[in-house]
Amino acid sequence: MSRGQPRGRSPGAPARTVKGRKPSSTRWLARQLTDPYVAEARRRGYRSRAAFKLIEIDHRCGVLSPGKRVVDLGAAPGGWTQVAVERVRPGSAEGGRVVAMDVTAMEPVPGAEILRHDVCAADAHELLKRALDGSADVLLSDMAPPFTGHHPTDHLRVVALVEVALGLADKVLAPGGVFVAKALEGGAGRELIAELKRRFGKVRNVKPRASRKESAETYIVATGFRGGAAA
Repeated sequence: MSRGQPRGRSPGAPARTVKGRKPSSTRWLARQLTDPYVAEARRRGYRSRAAFKLIEIDHRCGVLSPGKRVVDLGAAPGGWTQVAVERVRPGSAEGGRVVAMDVTAMEPVPGAEILRHDVCAADAHELLKRALDGSADVLLSDMAPPFTGHHPTDHLRVVALVEVALGLADKVLAPGGVFVAKALEGGAGRELIAELKRRFGKVRNVKPRASRKESAETYIVATGFRGGAAA
């Protein structure tokens, strides 16, 4: 071993910084420490900065209101679920409901029902409707795959998750309902957008300010649900 080669690191291995962190981890930590949304999420008790993305989407598009029945797909760690509970007020006179589903375990959110289940499972829609005691007024999906950094691959993976969420919307969303799903800049693909326009009265893309500048994420907001594929 040469004197200049760090001990324990093979040639070509990723460089590590203080306390063995990779440079990418160090950059992530630096963003977390300086990100005003992270600080505000901690101050307000939100589990993730993503809560502010839904807050802005709601402010701009009016998707949540007291009494609505909401499904939150891929909900962990629960930031969107917390916002949904605040805005639809489960347990109040308005009678709102929030059901969150994720294959990953998450801590309880007061006012929401948490289902630990795979959203791709054949019975996912049945569990959601049972928990809602009926249909949903709003279906939210902040689901995202592990990103590779290769945009075409990542785009296909994100579109696949939007399709999963839309398939559930077909089965659980009430007429006039709202669909919100994460996509990447450039939209969800021509065919999928055409499908959304057939099912909904209005489809738009929203880029919340809380999305990091370097992020390619955007959100599809579709309102006025007409019915599923067979409608």
